[in-house]
Amino acid sequence: MTAVFPGGPDAWDDGGMSPAAGARADEASCSLVSRPLHAAAAVSRAQVFKALSDPVRLRLLSLISSAPDGEVCVCELTGEFDVTAPTISFHLKVLREAGLVSSRRSATWIYYRIVPETFGQLSDLFDVTALKATA
Repeated sequence: MTAVFPGGPDAWDDGGMSPAAGARADEASCSLVSRPLHAAAAVSRAQVFKALSDPVRLRLLSLISSAPDGEVCVCELTGEFDVTAPTISFHLKVLREAGLVSSRRSATWIYYRIVPETFGQLSDLFDVTALKATA
């Protein structure tokens, strides 16, 4: 079942920190092997990798991205870990600030979903099709 979100896509909050928000248009799909990254692009990509470097955050991202409805309530995430609810909230904040997830509030609960554009940028970053095969 696909949820209908009040307010449309603008109801989702990525914290204003999405790497896509500050990335230059010509670098939105820049591969590491096609040309060197500019300093600003390297900083925004590093923020994403830093967010992914924690096992709890990586697992949270996996739980969110594999949710059947495409979104998951924070109340469903807290029981999956042996850490406190405030710790889960902190990790979700880091993921949101890195542009990996977005959130929306519904009554007292917050729902999270992935930001596909950020995953597309990560995929593009590791596109190695520009490499020439060496024999």
